[in-house]
Amino acid sequence: MVISLAGLAFSVGMFIDNSIVVLENIDRHRAMGKSPADSAYEGTREVWGAVVASSLTNVAVFLPVVFLQQEAGQLFREIAIAISAGVMISLLVCATVIPSLSKTLYSWKISASLDGSAGGRFDILGRIGNWAVKLCMAMLQGFVLRNAFTRVVTVAVLTTAALAGSYFFVPKMEYLPEGNRDIIFNNIIPPPGLSYEERYAIGQQIYDYLKPYYEPGYKGLPGIKYMFYTGRGSGMFFVVRSQDPARARELLPVCREAIDSVPSIFGVSTQASIFSTGRGRGRSIDVDVSGESMEDLIASANALRGAVMARIDDAQVRPRPALEVMYPEVQFIPSRERMRAVGVTALQLGTAIDVLMDGRDIGDFKQEGEKKIELIVKADEQQMETPEDVYSAMVAMPGGRVLPVSSLAEMVNTTGMTEIRHLERARTITLQVTPPFTITIQEAMEIISDEIVPSLLSSGKMNGVSVNFSGAADKLTETRNALKWNFILAAAITYLLMAALYGNFIYPLIIMFTVPLAGVGGFMGLWVVNTFIHTQPLDVLTMLGFIILVGAVVNNAILIVHQSLNNVRLEGMDHMEAIVDATRTRLRPIYMSTTTAVFGMLPLVVWPGPGSELYRGIGAVILGGLTLSTIFTVFLIPALLSFFIRMERIPAKTVKEEKPQLAVVEPIAK
Repeated sequence: MVISLAGLAFSVGMFIDNSIVVLENIDRHRAMGKSPADSAYEGTREVWGAVVASSLTNVAVFLPVVFLQQEAGQLFREIAIAISAGVMISLLVCATVIPSLSKTLYSWKISASLDGSAGGRFDILGRIGNWAVKLCMAMLQGFVLRNAFTRVVTVAVLTTAALAGSYFFVPKMEYLPEGNRDIIFNNIIPPPGLSYEERYAIGQQIYDYLKPYYEPGYKGLPGIKYMFYTGRGSGMFFVVRSQDPARARELLPVCREAIDSVPSIFGVSTQASIFSTGRGRGRSIDVDVSGESMEDLIASANALRGAVMARIDDAQVRPRPALEVMYPEVQFIPSRERMRAVGVTALQLGTAIDVLMDGRDIGDFKQEGEKKIELIVKADEQQMETPEDVYSAMVAMPGGRVLPVSSLAEMVNTTGMTEIRHLERARTITLQVTPPFTITIQEAMEIISDEIVPSLLSSGKMNGVSVNFSGAADKLTETRNALKWNFILAAAITYLLMAALYGNFIYPLIIMFTVPLAGVGGFMGLWVVNTFIHTQPLDVLTMLGFIILVGAVVNNAILIVHQSLNNVRLEGMDHMEAIVDATRTRLRPIYMSTTTAVFGMLPLVVWPGPGSELYRGIGAVILGGLTLSTIFTVFLIPALLSFFIRMERIPAKTVKEEKPQLAVVEPIAK
């Protein structure tokens, strides 16, 4: 819901663009002295083609997103549908409500001129607008359109700078934003063979260490609301909740210090992610080390773990399973000859030992109208407290005989691992690497795959094993590739749609030259936010801003191209005169729509608040892309259009024939 509302908030500028263009053109026709009805009709009709083209391109860019199958598709699908519906409704409003309302207001003579003559604040805004128009037109006529050389230089410099700037400013990627949940997960890797009393003592020691932090403001940190601790089997963890949800991340170092205060254990502390599906797995890279020999796997995983922690400062690495092979283990090894002598199979002996230890499920009992009851056969727990009790216990044999387990199997005390993981049938040890927040997921992946792993392989410390990435790293790679092709597909759909509307392949190509300007503007917007406001990585949600930009930034170019063609085809203007007049005419609606969009989105980007990490990136991209493309579109598009608009034939000017006047002839008196 937060993401959908943020997407709609950032698209408000797209919703009112059509109305601004239509209303401004109606006002321009009214200033020519036309009647309110003629102004409303002519002003709407003149820009109707451009408005339809811009609206359809805004909707078309979301088509690939709707059919995206990854998690990004699930996040973007509702936004795409909502924005598309809003844009189409705005198209209907600008064609019906705006003209009729304009006619009514102009008929009442309550409208104010926007040319700077209204006085007061409107006079100041009008003067600023007139000054900006004169400055842009002076640069356009004085340099950009002076001759063919200046036009070529303008196109080459702006396009090259946009492509080079995109390459320079593009940041490393994250997968999904962490959000700002107030929960800290702390996974503990204990030494082997801990008893219940020792696990309880560890939990008590951690609680005693964190007890002073229950008071808010202790050492300048937010207070701990509560914590709970669990220690069972090989899994031990505790959860801490902050009293101040906005400052929960500040408790991460405290939790790590609490774990380090207990000798012989280590752990991983992570803030819970709003998108995580596992305990503390929101921002982790799963490095899978696979092989056949457990000895090689453990040695390789230990070497990789040490290299990662040495290379990436403050990185946390959690091995799964634990790299310790010293966990106490009791094995009952059956004697084949003795079992064969008494007619017992290994399965039967295993079932009997299972009954002596944890119990065996033998079926269900259910009475009509009652709940089902599981039937479990098990020995008295008080009689089976140690492995030796199981070893000396009596089990029933076929034929009614009873023999001790010791006569059929040998008990061996050894050590082993708590679990053995398999990936594609190969034994695997997974290292969950959680990089610090100063390093993105992509940077950490590149360090591990391009630096650490090749170094260990060349030194012979990882022989006989293979390394693969999974978890957030694998999803990031998959989603990045999907979004890359969807971005290209959105641009292609936009181009083909405009080609169909214009009936020409050249003019849409000219319009698409604004996309590189939007790209570098989006990356620069992210850089500004990261430098001056707050850390904002290029995550999957932020990439939605670039898809929105593809449909938004072409609107300004469409206005200039459409008006230039109308000036040639309908008004019979000279080609260069048509371009200059179109640019001058469309400057006001271009800057009006961009200004309203920028100032409407600016508070969401600048002011922090709950959920701001979800939409700040989208806003930064759209703000930067719209601002930069608007500034340079009025120079790039006229310069590029001047080479191709000469294809248009200037219609011969015709003299309008005057209609004969009807004279009233009075009858001649007889």
